[in-house]
Amino acid sequence: MRRRICFNPKPSTKLTRLRLIKKDVMNSPLCICLDLYDSVCWLETVRIPPKASQIVHRWFAGPGVKREQIREGRVRGALFLPPGKGPFPGIIDLFGSIGGLVEFRASLLASRGFAVLALAYFAYEDLPKVLLEEDLDYFEEAANFLLAHPKIQQPGIGVISVSKGAEIGLAMACYLKQVVATVCINGPSAIFDFPLKYRDLVVTPMRLAFEKIQFHGSGAACFRHCWDPQNMLNPPKILPVEKAQGKILFIVGENDQCLASKLHAQRAMDRLRSHGRSSGRMLAYPGAGHLIEPPYSPFCFACWDSVLGKPMLWGGDPIAHAAAQVHSWREIQKFFRQHLLQSGGKL
Repeated sequence: MRRRICFNPKPSTKLTRLRLIKKDVMNSPLCICLDLYDSVCWLETVRIPPKASQIVHRWFAGPGVKREQIREGRVRGALFLPPGKGPFPGIIDLFGSIGGLVEFRASLLASRGFAVLALAYFAYEDLPKVLLEEDLDYFEEAANFLLAHPKIQQPGIGVISVSKGAEIGLAMACYLKQVVATVCINGPSAIFDFPLKYRDLVVTPMRLAFEKIQFHGSGAACFRHCWDPQNMLNPPKILPVEKAQGKILFIVGENDQCLASKLHAQRAMDRLRSHGRSSGRMLAYPGAGHLIEPPYSPFCFACWDSVLGKPMLWGGDPIAHAAAQVHSWREIQKFFRQHLLQSGGKL
């Protein structure tokens, strides 16, 4: 896939671009064409040949990595296994409102020795078309499936999660004993929009203050100010992080334009400390936006959100955001190696 970005002196007032995500992570690389020019042309209709050109291939699965399609009970996803006999430390990978099955982070982690289940939870196969509730029993079923796999190291698993997925990931850390290490990337510390259900527990969600939506010059909606801080004083809706039996790593971008993610992570850290717990850690990155992904992933400042039916502003300065992705990726792997391998396994 060769992509070219065209600049127009009169940009459209409606931002309709999609997020660039590699779908087939096993059979082909992402091909990026780098063209070097000695001048800048802003007109789409003018084509100037580059002085030099180079195509870079990025593979998302290392040699020997295997992918297994998962349709077990209600669980839907893809399991990526590193080469070798195992057992390997197991991780569940959750994305947010994008829905469907997103595999590129799971395959990259598998290439580094982790067994990773990229888990879908709506808008995929026979799962609900839209997200209406956070059914924690489904995620517990996925955790049990992963732990029952012969190549997964016992006794617990990790979770890596971003955005809405990080809200679910934090809930898993709070309520599921199977989860011993959780990475939450730019997620809330309370239940928003949809009820959380687990066995006999039902947590009604906080509602966003949609009247506080702001709009960027591109037309993208900024939701950062829609999360009313006063709602954070409503204990039943706040996730009880003090109940988490494992470790939690909060990764936040200080230029996140979708969520006041640093505020949420800080509230969770304060709650842990107030209960005498030291199981949380926060990494805050000045200038980084909402979508902190593996290194060298395309920077996405804003894109069309099919669930909301409007473009979303994610935020971030390109240079600062790229640096955050490089640093946080190393820290994520260190975190999982430290807390998933304490039972004596090797990686």
